[in-house]
Amino acid sequence: MIKLYMDHNVPSAITSGLRILGIDVLTAYEDNQHQTDDPELLDRAATLERVLFTRDDDFIVEANRRQREAIPFYGIVYAHQLRVPIGAAIHDLDLLAKTGGPADFWNTLYFLPL
Repeated sequence: MIKLYMDHNVPSAITSGLRILGIDVLTAYEDNQHQTDDPELLDRAATLERVLFTRDDDFIVEANRRQREAIPFYGIVYAHQLRVPIGAAIHDLDLLAKTGGPADFWNTLYFLPL
């Protein structure tokens, strides 16, 4: 099972829904990192051994840069704000968290819906 780190752009309904399902979730707000720049936020998630979930397109660019330059990161799951409803995001993140391990996410960018 993986632990998730929620970017500050993630609606609280997604975080709450995942917690109800027993997923270990930490938000950037709870970690007092909600004003941290994207690269540093991704590093913070890695330090905490958590996969970052975001709805921010900038993380796609950051993941691609890191992959190109061989800069490791713990993993990112991305869902477009308008194309992935809250319920679908909760369902897919629950599935990923419960069936995946850290090695499945290392240096990887996943897109929702699955």
